[in-house]
Amino acid sequence: MAHLSKLPRFIIFFHFSILFLASIQTSVLSNTYKVGDLDSWGIPTSSNPLIYNIWSKYHNLKMGDSLFFLYPPSRDSVIQVRDVESYNSCNLKDPILHLNDGNSLFNITKPGDFYFISGVEGHCEKSQELHIFVYGNGSSPISSAPAPDSAAAPSYPTVFGFIPVQASASSFLKIPVFMISAAIISSYMP
Repeated sequence: MAHLSKLPRFIIFFHFSILFLASIQTSVLSNTYKVGDLDSWGIPTSSNPLIYNIWSKYHNLKMGDSLFFLYPPSRDSVIQVRDVESYNSCNLKDPILHLNDGNSLFNITKPGDFYFISGVEGHCEKSQELHIFVYGNGSSPISSAPAPDSAAAPSYPTVFGFIPVQASASSFLKIPVFMISAAIISSYMP
């Protein structure tokens, strides 16, 4: 660090400014969403039989987000099924994932379609099923999303199901910034 005093001050200021701005810009926000909001995960009521279809339309999920399934573990579970055919037929055989602790968290780590049904025989046939789609780049174009049916909208604000999670830094973006800043300083070193 003794050589830093020989560098022009604007170079040192520029170097640390880049590091500061890069550390701010590399934060990525992810959220945890409680499936069903206030209704949690269970057999839909007759007054709101399409709760999970409506719920998925009101939430723009992205990679890094998580789904939180809350249910009594002695009476229910969550199964992730492989495809739309298993989803539509309520097929409990050969699941990708079986969650049964009552406080189940599913982390979205890749884009695509995800299909969930209740692991209890007969619950899926009563519309306890959830299909979500996650866009490939981690964001969803709001303009192309279908507008939710306002007549079928939940009677409570969906904000209650939103549980913010602390932002995490994206480490793969920080490495090049440090490499660039080291190159800048070393170019001015004798």
